[in-house]
Amino acid sequence: MKEIRFFKMEGAGNDFVVIDNRDANFSLDEIIAFTPKLCDRKFGVGSDGLLALQHPQIEGVDYTMTYRNADGSDAGMCGNGSRCLALFAATHGFDAFQTFNVHNSIYKAKVDLNSNSVIVDFPDVSIPQNIRIENQSLIQIYTGTEHVVSFINSKELKNESALVKLGSMIRNHDALNPPGSNVNFVCKTKQSVLELQTYERGVENLTLACGTGAIASAIAEHFSSNQKLQAASYTVKVKGGELIVSFSYYEQQEKYIDVKLAGPANFVFEGTINV
Repeated sequence: MKEIRFFKMEGAGNDFVVIDNRDANFSLDEIIAFTPKLCDRKFGVGSDGLLALQHPQIEGVDYTMTYRNADGSDAGMCGNGSRCLALFAATHGFDAFQTFNVHNSIYKAKVDLNSNSVIVDFPDVSIPQNIRIENQSLIQIYTGTEHVVSFINSKELKNESALVKLGSMIRNHDALNPPGSNVNFVCKTKQSVLELQTYERGVENLTLACGTGAIASAIAEHFSSNQKLQAASYTVKVKGGELIVSFSYYEQQEKYIDVKLAGPANFVFEGTINV
């Protein structure tokens, strides 16, 4: 048995177990092994995933972020998780302006300790693709991890049992596997305002928020409506709060640049657990 010191954090309702692995020095295999227990909502701490603050594993960054889904699988980037980890880092020896990596991608964060709000700058995002799975018209996009977006009406967005069933089907469809995809159900309520529910791969259920899903949904809306705006900002309403997504688009470059995700991040509690 090993004792692990942890911090429970949340960003717009997306909740995480956070560990400082600079001193604990758990191996990746160990992290993968104990993540499901820590994330279990009945027998562990309970969360959507686990974040580990690591010593820099590539040059030019302040630290490395390791994120695992609740089942221990590799999620790639986690937008709300990165905002929580940036707040954690800012209270554990790092400046308010930070540079970090997830795998080979580099991100920047700006932390406001007065309001517990965090902005994360993302790498450029390529133009989405229209795809069709079964009878579903979807937009496929990569925002540091795999996403598809489905636009639905407000009544459909409230039918969570149907969203779980449909989300599971799409997430596990052969056309998207491996590695599968997160599935975003989006309703546009007014100009530049979206409501979002995300079925998350690795959680295998709807979550209260998904940061990379909010980015995917905002870019998908911009893409699907053939907007020519060079700069855009969207308010994305999720069950756990609100996120702000902004970016710039230049048609000749065929990509979205200056991609930013902003929103709240908070500490919930801290403790130790034996695994």
